[in-house]
Amino acid sequence: MKLINGGVCAAKGFTASGVHCGIRKNRTKKDVALIYSECPASAAAVYTTNLVKGAPLAVTKRNIANGIAQAVICNSGNANTCNAGGELVAEEMCAYVAEALKVQAEDVVVASTGVIGQVLDPTPIKNAMPALVAALSHEGSDAAAEGIMTTDTVKKDVAVEFTCGGKTCRMGGIAKGSGMIHPNMATMLVFITCDAAITPAMLQKALSSDIKNTFNMVSVDGDTSTNDMVTVLANGMAGNKVIDSEGEDFDEFMRALNTVTVGLCRMIAGDGEGATKLLECTVTGAKDEKNAKTVAKSVICSSLLKAAMFGADANWGRVLCAIGYSGAEVDVTKVGVSFASKKGEISVCENGCGVDFSEEKAKEILLEKEINVNITLGDGDARAVAWGCDLTYDYVKINGDYRT
Repeated sequence: MKLINGGVCAAKGFTASGVHCGIRKNRTKKDVALIYSECPASAAAVYTTNLVKGAPLAVTKRNIANGIAQAVICNSGNANTCNAGGELVAEEMCAYVAEALKVQAEDVVVASTGVIGQVLDPTPIKNAMPALVAALSHEGSDAAAEGIMTTDTVKKDVAVEFTCGGKTCRMGGIAKGSGMIHPNMATMLVFITCDAAITPAMLQKALSSDIKNTFNMVSVDGDTSTNDMVTVLANGMAGNKVIDSEGEDFDEFMRALNTVTVGLCRMIAGDGEGATKLLECTVTGAKDEKNAKTVAKSVICSSLLKAAMFGADANWGRVLCAIGYSGAEVDVTKVGVSFASKKGEISVCENGCGVDFSEEKAKEILLEKEINVNITLGDGDARAVAWGCDLTYDYVKINGDYRT
């Protein structure tokens, strides 16, 4: 398996595009994206657990109930959430795609992201369809990634090449996510494409299993969005034998999927609203996976720790504090903590107590853009990883006038 370029267009048979249609006021920013497969593809998705859900999620869920999709349409700038008639608007978006691409409207995944509670006029999207379709290309992943961005500061894409059933397969994805990011599926918008042949049931099994250790382990600000979902389309154009059960081919597919999703998780966490640092918390020595995950998520969600990391302050007490209120079964007298980056690693706590360390060295380590918070619990062999970011002044600035 190797990393390649191409994002959602890396897989055979997929094209993508993104244009400015007029939903967003800034004409320099693309605000609608299209992804298209030359043939119908197996489809799977996971959705936000927020009880308030965007209208596009309901439409997408109905459309891919049969496990098939051929296109994805997504706009930014308006979430199409908490509006009367929102589902009709989402259905109209699917109809525009169906007419332009000569596919079934029921085979379209639809998504929206942006401000909640504002009516979405689909007319700009309708008017932009000719340009959106004309722009479809095998080099269109970047444009599509830009079209789904809201407060994101960088485009997020990953692609891999792997072997399955003796055939070369490719998988790639794009994502948006910067604020309202908190685990419990979903936490962002993610669109993944693949040319491997796999049944819808096995594709859903792969995605549902993967998110437990990837997207559900990301947190920026503790807010779970209303519109977020992760979708995967696999069109089978690689020509491998259809994956219809567990086994070696399914395992290889899972490894490829995990490589893509972990890459996107890190990008989303590192691009949190106002963030200056990516935080990765690795917990080892837990009695079981549940306790490992509980500790990792509690630490990565701690506002006090996030603020300390912004200030490059090795305040390890905030790590212990987060472990203590996490609800995990932990013997605090066995806990060890260290901070690490490309500048090195420094132990700050052993057996639940502080140890002498150089504040100057710790500061040097914590001034880097990627920080590892390493925790050992000394209770067993289970481990977990969670991703987050620091908490900065700019987070408040961004969300203080997000709507206006």
